Parts: sequence; structure tokens; C-alpha cells
Amino acid sequence: MDQLMQARAEIDRIDAELARLFEARMQAVEGVIAYKQATGMPVLDAGREEQVIEKNTARIERAELRDYYAQWQKDLMALSRQYQSRVLGRDRVAYQGVEGAFSHIALTRLFPRARAIKCPTWAEVFRQVEEGAAAFGVLPFENSTTGDVGEVLDLCFSHNCYVTQVYDLPVVQNLLGLPGAKLSDIRLVYSHPQGLRQCAPLLRQLGLQTIESPNTAMAAQHVAETGDKTIGAIASAETAQLYGLEVLAAGANSAEGNTTRFIVISRQPAEKGNRFSLLFTVDHKAGQLARVIQIIGREGFNMESIKSRPLPHTPWEYYFYVELVGDASQQNARGLLEQLNGVCRSVKLLGVFSKEEQQ
Repeated sequence: MDQLMQARAEIDRIDAELARLFEARMQAVEGVIAYKQATGMPVLDAGREEQVIEKNTARIERAELRDYYAQWQKDLMALSRQYQSRVLGRDRVAYQGVEGAFSHIALTRLFPRARAIKCPTWAEVFRQVEEGAAAFGVLPFENSTTGDVGEVLDLCFSHNCYVTQVYDLPVVQNLLGLPGAKLSDIRLVYSHPQGLRQCAPLLRQLGLQTIESPNTAMAAQHVAETGDKTIGAIASAETAQLYGLEVLAAGANSAEGNTTRFIVISRQPAEKGNRFSLLFTVDHKAGQLARVIQIIGREGFNMESIKSRPLPHTPWEYYFYVELVGDASQQNARGLLEQLNGVCRSVKLLGVFSKEEQQ
């Protein structure tokens, strides 16, 4: 047996042992599942996962392998969470639209083994989560080209849900049409308002009329159902494949690096993260907002984002969203919230989540 065959035989032997140990580990996880089911404990225990990964990685003697092993441990933990969620019935995730929508694409990246629940509106996604029909909801929050999805932020303000994760999905919009259609055939284009805005220069150049749809996938579905070669849709290439359409103009969005940030909502906040977000209101008096910003700066928190939105049912007053760098579970963050409660009319911890640091 040559050297390659010997190495492969050894790998096969080890893989067989790993398969046995994986099954044994998942069987042990079932004891954890039973405890979480009895106590209502969340599936994710971020602190425990960090401890396990650190402890196990320290067992690797070869330093050059530790980063690889740490990643393997993270992947194993993710699989364990997915299995726990499935057994506990917490693997249902809601999104707005139909299969192929960008929200659905984001959902499949974030929860690859989840049971997806499609909803007609963003408000219905919140309702599904609040009532426990879905463990999580995936919603668009902001686009790098067209800005905030204001309605989703308003729903965050009015509903009792928390942001537990953010995910940036690169978005490439395409002009789609029926098989056999040419770009010169298209007269009317359907898409979500943001999709239309992202592709506005091309649509103007071609002199095309537009009609808004609830989301890009529903626009593509409509085009497929009409059988009309003069109608097109702005949507993803994945959606074209799903509904049997062809890409007539690839990369139709005007801005390179077009990205949509999605949020994951849940009924319970995450325990740990390197970012947290707040919603607050202040009295409609001079200097009140400045006081809030001064407190945030004085306590040493970097404010990465601040947004304002009209306060529902209160003309010419506003609520505010801020995103801060830091761990909300730390004492300095708790102290910040106490101070803000003293100067704000209302304060809500909206989200605790992690974002990769920019290099």
C-alpha cells in the first residue's frame, strides 16, 4: 500500500470513530434538550459555548491547528443548536413574502434547517414571533443604497420583540423576463419599492414603467403567472431559477456593493453580544436629545448609528434608535441604561447582537 492509500485508510478509520462519537454526543445533547424543555431555558447559551470552545481548543497541542479546531467546534455547536431547536419545536422561522424573496434567502443562510413560515406582511412576522408560532423572524432593516426600512423599525418600536442577530446579505438585482423575451420587449416592471429605487437609473434609461410589489419574489411570481413577455421583474438570479424566468439584465442595481442588513427578532433578548441597540423617546424640549448623546459619550460608548422616526399618533414628535458598541450585560452598560431612564421619557433595550469588527 503506497503512502497516499495508507493516509486515506487512516483518515477513514478516524472518520468512522468521529461518526460514532458524533452520534454519542448528540445523544448526550438529548439530556440537555430535556432540561431546556422542562425549564424553558433558551437553546443558545452563549457564555457556555464560549467556555466549551475555549476549553476544548486548549487541548490541541499543535498551535497551528487551534484556529481550525475552534472553527470546527463552532460549527459543531451550531449543529447542536439546530438539532435542539428541531426537537423542541423552536425551529420555525417567519419571513415576509414567498420562497425566493431576499428575506427567504437570508433566512436559509441564517437557519439552514429551519421550517420557514411565509407571511403576507412584516407585521404578521412580528405577530408570529410574539404569539410563539415562530421562534424567530427575519426582516430587512436597512439597505446600503436606499437606507432604512422605516416600517420595520416602527414595528420594532410598537411590538414586544428583540433583535438577537444581524446579517448583511449582498444584493444583486436583475431584470427578469419570461423565457424567450428580449430586453427590448419589456414595457412594465414589477418589484419591491426598494428594488425599484436601487435600479432606478437603468429603468429610467430604458423608459420603463414600474409597479410596486410587496417583495421581489412575488413580483417574479406574478410575471411567471401572467405569461406576458412585455412584463418584467426586478429580483435575484435565484428567484429567476425558482420561477422559470430568464435574466435579461444582470446587475441592474446602480450601486456596487449593494447590501441589505437583515435583523432576526425573538421574544427573548440575547444574553451576550458586542453591540446593543436602544429605542427611546425624550420630552419635546430644547436640549433633551443632546443630554442623551452626552451621557452615551461620557460613559465611553461609541454610537455607530442614530435614527429618528415619527412617533405614532403624536404629530411632530419622534422616537430615536441608537446602536452602540459594547456588551449590554456589562456593568457599565447597565449603568448607562439607569442614567438614560433618568432623562428619557422611555427607554427600551431593543437588541443585543454581535457584528464582525471592521479591519
